[in-house]
Amino acid sequence: MALALAVTGCGVVPLPGAKDPATRPPSAAPTPSGPATATPPSSAPPVTPAADSGPALAVTHSWSADLQDNFSRSSAFVWASGVGVLDAQARRWLMPYWRGEECLCTHQDRDGLKYSIEPGASIGVYAVVPAPAGDPATATIVTPAAPPLVNVPISDDPPAMELPDLSGVTPVRHPVTAPSEALDKSEETADDGEELQISLSSDVLFAVDKASLTGRARTVLARTAKLVDASSGTTVEIAGHADSTGTDAINEPLSRRRAEAVRKALAGLVSRDDLRFTAEGYGSRRPLYSNDEEEGRRRNRRVTVTFAKPPQEAPPPTAAASPSTTPGEATAAAPGPTVSARSEGQPFTAEITGLRRLPGGLGVLTYRLTNRGEREAWHHRLNWSSEWMSYRYHAASNVRVTDQAERRQYLPGRVEVAEDDGPATYCACTGMAGVRLGTGKFAPGQAREFWSLFGLPATASRLTVKISDFPATEVGVTG
Repeated sequence: MALALAVTGCGVVPLPGAKDPATRPPSAAPTPSGPATATPPSSAPPVTPAADSGPALAVTHSWSADLQDNFSRSSAFVWASGVGVLDAQARRWLMPYWRGEECLCTHQDRDGLKYSIEPGASIGVYAVVPAPAGDPATATIVTPAAPPLVNVPISDDPPAMELPDLSGVTPVRHPVTAPSEALDKSEETADDGEELQISLSSDVLFAVDKASLTGRARTVLARTAKLVDASSGTTVEIAGHADSTGTDAINEPLSRRRAEAVRKALAGLVSRDDLRFTAEGYGSRRPLYSNDEEEGRRRNRRVTVTFAKPPQEAPPPTAAASPSTTPGEATAAAPGPTVSARSEGQPFTAEITGLRRLPGGLGVLTYRLTNRGEREAWHHRLNWSSEWMSYRYHAASNVRVTDQAERRQYLPGRVEVAEDDGPATYCACTGMAGVRLGTGKFAPGQAREFWSLFGLPATASRLTVKISDFPATEVGVTG
């Protein structure tokens, strides 16, 4: 069985200078996957303008453009193909089923809907997606048009609308990775819910063009060894990597010797005796970042250690938030921390509207930017993160969550999508490309809502949030 979703979209007056929908991104093939998890479908009551009392998706011009999947395999602005479920426990972004070129979701022409929603009116749309793992009682609904809807109840009642036949469909499940890094830049970790991939900085481990570990290397490797000991896996894969400078004749053997040096050191630091270590060198063939800039080259000079993710500690009790509302709505009665900065000469404020813990060690941050000035201004720096070139499209990725006690920084989550020319990475955050190209543009007094998905430390109840060039502020984590 599958999970059927129904959401409401409300029409608003288009903003001055609103753009027509842009050309869609290149097509993306669905991630290969097995059968859907058997979970009863949710209820989907009919929606009418008079009866609409559920969470609303603010649509500025075309509902079909705003609700189309950012990773869509279709270029037509007729599907509600971006309505899906974040399976936080399994670290998967679940999108509507496809049958050939047909999405199992609302279609503008087939379902008799207009291109746009009249001001004050509302429509109901649906999507049939693979069910989240573990038979949960609630789900986190994701769309390109608004922050995630958290704790939406899953009902055993059949949907009110007639759904398409589910035979011969293809499930679409995109892996979600939560990256983090040490504040001293000694290592960065990618967590996909099943494995940890720890990239140790070669600049810290080794001298230039050398494969002998430095005095500081043992301290850096000690954290990795502790995590390996806590893992239930029996295989540890170690891979050496280089940047694009130099030649393959130098980079290949050097990266192999460095991987072997880390293998020997880790084997002596771990306490388990049931582990099998492998070591390989790949030179500059597998970059994580662009080699066009020094920061990208620095990050590409690494030795990566991959192993099964250790069990996560239970999070501390946190303040509960209202179910079936967005994190921002749940805290609307008590405004969150607000910080100020200037952009293009105009005063801006950033208000944190929620930092909410999800299952599986994930969390969602919501915040509101407002132009407090007297003239129009852009806030371009929201997508000027150090890894922006790693994403397929521009997004509000210049946001960080920091655990000061552990000296660790968490970066926005990444959605990995299989495409015709290889895997592509998308930011699990507010998009700033395509139909959302003008998201960083603010009229006087205008406010916009933003969000980002993060991995969160299990035991932290308060974390530091830094949004682009706004001052950092401390934020409490809610449940």
